[in-house]
Amino acid sequence: MATVDFATLQATLHRVLLEAGLGPDDAALCARIHAESTRDGVHSHGIGRIPRFVDYVRRGWVDVDASLEPVKRLGAIEVLDGHFGIGIRNAIQATERGMALAREHGMGLVALRDTTHWMRGGSYGWHAAEQGFAAIMWTNTESCMPAWGATTQSIGNNPLVMAVPHRDGPLVLDMAMSQFSYGKLQTTRRKGEQLPIDGGFGADGELTRDPAAIEATRRLLPTGYWKGSGLSIMLDALAALLAQGRPSHDIDRVERGSGGGSCQIFMLFDPEQLGGRAACDAIVEGIQHHLATATSDESGRAVRWPGASTWRQRRSQAPLTLDDGLWQEVLALARS
Repeated sequence: MATVDFATLQATLHRVLLEAGLGPDDAALCARIHAESTRDGVHSHGIGRIPRFVDYVRRGWVDVDASLEPVKRLGAIEVLDGHFGIGIRNAIQATERGMALAREHGMGLVALRDTTHWMRGGSYGWHAAEQGFAAIMWTNTESCMPAWGATTQSIGNNPLVMAVPHRDGPLVLDMAMSQFSYGKLQTTRRKGEQLPIDGGFGADGELTRDPAAIEATRRLLPTGYWKGSGLSIMLDALAALLAQGRPSHDIDRVERGSGGGSCQIFMLFDPEQLGGRAACDAIVEGIQHHLATATSDESGRAVRWPGASTWRQRRSQAPLTLDDGLWQEVLALARS
């Protein structure tokens, strides 16, 4: 394992992205988001995504020169076309636009089509919460897991993000529609570990905790079994409808890598116009206190709210422990 401080990680990623052809502002933004995701413990969508992103840029699957284009505005709703531009930049700009609409209308909905992978969806929930906004966001994807009852990949693993702000620790949920993402399978396999619970199906059709076996079959287990499958389908339909873009089965035909051609929805709400920030804070504090006083299970783990571990990580100054092979790969990209 490699031990790296946050500043070194961010600076190295910045060099990698400049070498890949991103402009200075885009490279700085993407380096920060990837470094923050890594610091927050989401290596799979932080540093772990860097080699693949660079590959997509070199293939032309991500257009580093593309910018968002307005398509339609209906009051508090706007539709934008991402033109296969940088997913992180598109998502940040869509979040910012949603917040501007929320300041005007109390809520704002930005639907984005033909964008590329937004990396860690929780980044945009945290960004909104830190600016004092509540949020519901999601993306559709190419078909990458089986619908409940199927053996072939037939639905997207369509991540859902929800956030409610608080000055001393917001509630932030960032969840895939599978029990574990492919990124989590990869990082668990790299560590030589097993998943803590069943995460998908092996070659024998039985549930397994072996990440390599699930990667081989690509039969992820939908979270909540049939419920996660159904929720994934509805998120896909709504994303495509609102963005006037592609549902998962049409994204499959784009063939521009993971997330290329996806639709993303950014719903932002302004608590100042919904009872005020003090009322919002009181709600969050009440939930946090209620959970903190709940009786823990046999494991002895404390009962925590969504986002609690990330909040602690963000306040830590401890150096980061990275997979050495991945770190060496990133260093090589910085020197190329």
